[in-house]
Amino acid sequence: MFETYTTVIGTVVSEPRRRQTTTGEDVISFRVACTSRRIDKRTGEWMDGPTLYLTVSCWRRLLAGVGLAIAKGRPVMAHGQIKTNEYPAADGSRRSDLEMTAVAVGLDLSRCIVTYRGTPSSERVVEAAAPVDDRRATETPSAA
Repeated sequence: MFETYTTVIGTVVSEPRRRQTTTGEDVISFRVACTSRRIDKRTGEWMDGPTLYLTVSCWRRLLAGVGLAIAKGRPVMAHGQIKTNEYPAADGSRRSDLEMTAVAVGLDLSRCIVTYRGTPSSERVVEAAAPVDDRRATETPSAA
């Protein structure tokens, strides 16, 4: 089976939730919203496109860093395997959503400033500072 890996850049829209699976393994999950922005060629104004929502699940080595650095409202980048998760809704209908099993998660430094500080136990701690003006960061032309 082919695995599909991708990187998403967006904003955390739910408080991260730490839980244990039935096998006793810890996982932290949170929702991310990714909204594309484009320049309207007629008006020259930036316009928001559709928003993609997905659940990001973090396992094993990601737990400590994600638990300390990721919170609702923070700009985030996540890379991992993406899949469609299908489930029955309360009304009996079938629903689906996107889920990423992350292999890397970090704060988007184009939209915030962070301070790095190591700890004696060699775990890395990131403290988030005030976000950078989001409009300035997204209006910078990319080198595509």
